[in-house]
Amino acid sequence: MFLGFSRFTVANDMADEVAEAFRQRPRLVDDAPGFVRMEVVRDGEQPGEFWLLTWWTDAESFETWFKSPAHRASHVGIPKGLRVVPGSTEVRRLNLVTD
Repeated sequence: MFLGFSRFTVANDMADEVAEAFRQRPRLVDDAPGFVRMEVVRDGEQPGEFWLLTWWTDAESFETWFKSPAHRASHVGIPKGLRVVPGSTEVRRLNLVTD
């Protein structure tokens, strides 16, 4: 099992709009080969910080999705005017040790 991890922090007062955009996401990833599940969480102490966790059967499936036009298209619901704290965006690739 493989996890794709993304993190970013909203710089303006749009965290609630970002949360709603994730709730209303187009779900393009749901049919990607190797995709298992996705969860989006907010930091309890810093509600503008979002963590996106996607589970995959293998790293190659994640990389294929990450480089795909569908991945880019999945961001169409990003709220207009959203600003992200510079340097807060991070993408990590994680191998699951236990499940």
